[in-house]
Amino acid sequence: MARKKGREISGWLIVDKPAGVGSTDVVGRVRWALDAKKAGHAGTLDPDATGVLAVALGEATKTVPLLTEALKAYDFTVNWGAETATDDASGEVTDRSDARPSADAIRAALPAFIGDIMQVPPAFSAVKVDGERAYDLAREGEAVELAARPLYVDELTLLDARDDQADLHMVCGKGGYVRSIARDLGRTLGCLGHVQSLRRVWSGPFEVDAATPFDLVDRANQAELESRLLPIQSALSDLTEMRATDQGAVRILNGNPGQVLGTAEFGEQVWVSHQGRALCIGRYLSGEVQPDRVFVQGPA
Repeated sequence: MARKKGREISGWLIVDKPAGVGSTDVVGRVRWALDAKKAGHAGTLDPDATGVLAVALGEATKTVPLLTEALKAYDFTVNWGAETATDDASGEVTDRSDARPSADAIRAALPAFIGDIMQVPPAFSAVKVDGERAYDLAREGEAVELAARPLYVDELTLLDARDDQADLHMVCGKGGYVRSIARDLGRTLGCLGHVQSLRRVWSGPFEVDAATPFDLVDRANQAELESRLLPIQSALSDLTEMRATDQGAVRILNGNPGQVLGTAEFGEQVWVSHQGRALCIGRYLSGEVQPDRVFVQGPA
């Protein structure tokens, strides 16, 4: 049976994803619960990971690229003494070590993983190799060799250290794999390691403490769930806001440069509002904004 088209509803629902559920499954459940015509998410979480999954509905999907580029923070636990095929606790152990690092040794190793670094993604990842997903090749038993990719790590700190485990906090940019950090840190320390647990505590402006519990997506009625939606502009806090004049708003909604009030650098990417409604993302051009992405719905 074909799925009905759904409602034109726009905004963000920030979900606290539990372990054992895929990111795409969360988006599908949210879309179905709200009968939304269009939905997506900003930043995949591994099935075993928990925490912030920002689900965009309708016109909010036009802001997903901005949130994807934003910094994200993770709390995670590393198990020492073993490396696995997946770089987390779900995978088969591929190598073992009797060595265990001290807290001082861990702290001394962390600066090498901060700043602009090169990182090799896990073999079990969504990275494409000759048009195929790396995890599909790995599951078929093929040896997967992935090229190192640039990653910006803003912060990596040790929260707690035990004999066989360590708790860490990381803030990083787009494309970061916590599993790779655990693997590479274990190799650097000579003890091997993999991720035991992982939780995304914030993503851009969205924090897990304010997220909707996943079980509520199924339990709440549609009106209650809709009341939890955040407006489109919630994801635009890193951009300068410009306010359109009445005439400018009409022009912008038709895809044309429109007059705005406010101050920005020439050519700067900004977002434009009018009477509390998000109109567009665009480029500031001396008193006007040239829209790149126009929001045809209201703010939520």
